[in-house]
Amino acid sequence: MIKAFLSALSFLTRIPAPSSQLSSKDWQKSVIFYPLVGLLIGLIIAAGSVLLVEVFPFTITAFFLLVLWTWITGGLHLDGWMDLADGLGSNRSREQMLEIMKDSRVGAMGVIAAILLMIGKGMAIYELLSMNLTFLFIFSPLLARLVLICSIKAFPYKKEGGLGEGLHRYLSIPVIVLNLALVLAITFFLLSFHGLILFILSIIVSTIFVLYVFKKLGMLTGDCYGAIIEWSECVSLFLAIAIWRLF
Repeated sequence: MIKAFLSALSFLTRIPAPSSQLSSKDWQKSVIFYPLVGLLIGLIIAAGSVLLVEVFPFTITAFFLLVLWTWITGGLHLDGWMDLADGLGSNRSREQMLEIMKDSRVGAMGVIAAILLMIGKGMAIYELLSMNLTFLFIFSPLLARLVLICSIKAFPYKKEGGLGEGLHRYLSIPVIVLNLALVLAITFFLLSFHGLILFILSIIVSTIFVLYVFKKLGMLTGDCYGAIIEWSECVSLFLAIAIWRLF
């Protein structure tokens, strides 16, 4: 299991992790630990925010946190977000959209989607800093990767030889329930009643996005997985701001 966790860490982040002697089975098992990796990412971002606000104003701190957030994942999920935007934005047939998503080049829709996402996430980070809600940076990456493993379980990977092939195998219902319970417990510990509202709404909005993508493509690819993470992170930040302002 340690090797599986290291596999998840090395794949989802730039955090140095021993990668020798990792088998394909370790890779497939690694999906179990995706939420845990999300928690680690969130802790790093939250810790960075605590340090940076002591030196810089909120605007500069928000910029550095956005850079850190992007760097720590290696832009992996952002790449998926752009590819999906190119595919869905082409307004072509399902087969043509999937072909467009395979293209390593980024089109106009991908660039526009990336810019809007980064602006939105940066603004949300700034608002959370000004509201003294930096602990929400822990919740966002954690929730996003919970949504991801639920999506992998609900919609098995159909693309032969693709990056996500085999991940579904080790995501049993008990594993999903355990991760769900852990994320919910962490959320309630960090955010109390507000956290429960945030958790439920984030899951609902993220699920709507997943269902929309699946309806359009008839499957979820590796690019879709990355886009799901980016969407879920951004949505949870926006919803957090709204909930704390309303309640």
